[in-house]
Amino acid sequence: MIVYEYPFNERIRTLLRLEDLYQKFKFFLFQEHPFQHHVALATIFEMLEVAGRADLKSDLAQELERQRQSLLAYKTNPNVQADALDAVLNELETVTAALVGAQGKTGQNIRDNEWLMSIRGRTIIPGGACEFDLPSYYAWQKRSAEQRFNDIQQWFAPMEPLFEAIALVLRLLRDSGSPVKMIANAGSYQQMLQGKIFQMLKLQLDSSLGAIPEISANKYMLWVRFTSQCGDMKPKPLETDIPFVLTLCNF
Repeated sequence: MIVYEYPFNERIRTLLRLEDLYQKFKFFLFQEHPFQHHVALATIFEMLEVAGRADLKSDLAQELERQRQSLLAYKTNPNVQADALDAVLNELETVTAALVGAQGKTGQNIRDNEWLMSIRGRTIIPGGACEFDLPSYYAWQKRSAEQRFNDIQQWFAPMEPLFEAIALVLRLLRDSGSPVKMIANAGSYQQMLQGKIFQMLKLQLDSSLGAIPEISANKYMLWVRFTSQCGDMKPKPLETDIPFVLTLCNF
């Protein structure tokens, strides 16, 4: 099954973008070749661009506190597993404390590092991080994989609480919906939302169908049109019935 996610607002769109960058960063960080560590460092620079909003940390802290207060209401519910609930509440408290304790603007330690900022400025230029452009960076890339790993980890460490908070918020959001089996007749599906507020949808479908969903949605209507890719990769509308699983998510 392939899972596609669609954000209903800019806030969730930003969180999904940062989550995607974080996953790529972690992958390349744990490799050993200098080229792979170059990508890991360049991904941190991309994170700084996306996470530049001054209110992102406070928004996340407020959301985590809202979720904690909401879950506390279930403490007296006999149908709720007490151990599982306590585990989530403890995680919320730990992640919130780390996020609130992170001082300054996200990535400020990197912005204050002139050497890193010189690399960031060159990576914007295609091929701008060559040996003759940045000899000190080239020399750093010749260090051992362990040294490079430790350096990148140290530079990224102050941003870690932000991404732990993002992961928790998105996990709670994804778990908030109930999956429902649907059929897109002749490759198209519409659903009236009647003004109900959702923050994200998940769409799952069998990869063997070769179907790709094109999704558009607002608070009134959801529309999904399935396409396939031909040899030239150009999308082609599908006219067959497509089964899929739809989950509408909201806190």
